[in-house]
Amino acid sequence: MNGDGSGEESRMDEVIARGTAVPALGYGTWELEGDDCLRGVAAALELGYRHLDTAQVYGNEDLVGQALADSGVAREEVFLTTKVWNSRLEPERVRSTTEDSLRRLRTDYVDLLLIHWPVRMDILPQTLEAMRGLQERGLVRHVGVSNFTPAQLREALAHAEVFCNQVEYHPYLGQAALLEVCREQDVLLTAYSPLARGRVLEDPVLREIGEAHGKSAAQVTLRWLVQQPGVATIPKAASRRHIESNLAIFDFALSDAECARIAALERGERIVDPDWADWAA
Repeated sequence: MNGDGSGEESRMDEVIARGTAVPALGYGTWELEGDDCLRGVAAALELGYRHLDTAQVYGNEDLVGQALADSGVAREEVFLTTKVWNSRLEPERVRSTTEDSLRRLRTDYVDLLLIHWPVRMDILPQTLEAMRGLQERGLVRHVGVSNFTPAQLREALAHAEVFCNQVEYHPYLGQAALLEVCREQDVLLTAYSPLARGRVLEDPVLREIGEAHGKSAAQVTLRWLVQQPGVATIPKAASRRHIESNLAIFDFALSDAECARIAALERGERIVDPDWADWAA
């Protein structure tokens, strides 16, 4: 649907990149541990999520794999993402640690393997070549990156068909330049920390828009993201109530004017900003 709720395009709950349909709303597992992770992934799958995101450094791939295996949901129905950590970007480490990830995840393949951070741009071609090798072996369906700037993404695209760039994106941190590159190159942009670590919940503009639709500020924010062409999002939620609430965003649409009001909240507020990040690169 278009921003005003009229017209036709691909299904509202899917985003298409390089000919592959990806559920526009996924379940993020950053900082989820132990029973919280098991229960969260199980609830998400039961409620209808078919897009799961994890990473080697999260330390929960085994839990995600267990919950998926126990869910009764067919593996091929779930778009599963994991990420290679910064200290493992040498080609042999990429291969060995991805194989380790597959064992922990109890699967023969992941749908998407990402470089977690662009900390070794000096060996980027070799890292991507190793990832492509895994792709050729059928262990990885798509390769991508995370936390890459527009210039870094262009560099990666010179060496591989990058499927996705996963970055922090929410109303307070715009990604206009990156979105331009992604749309130009048919690269999926996946938004993490979409609720700005809870900061959006009390925002008066988001709450006012939500009241007009009978929705919360969080639901408005997630709807705003997935309504944008080429954007998916992976909110994290521990409680079943929030997991279910986050999924209830496909029964309404924001107007162009409402989307513009949300976009105007941008203030360059970056929440995830480790020492090794170079956003000017």
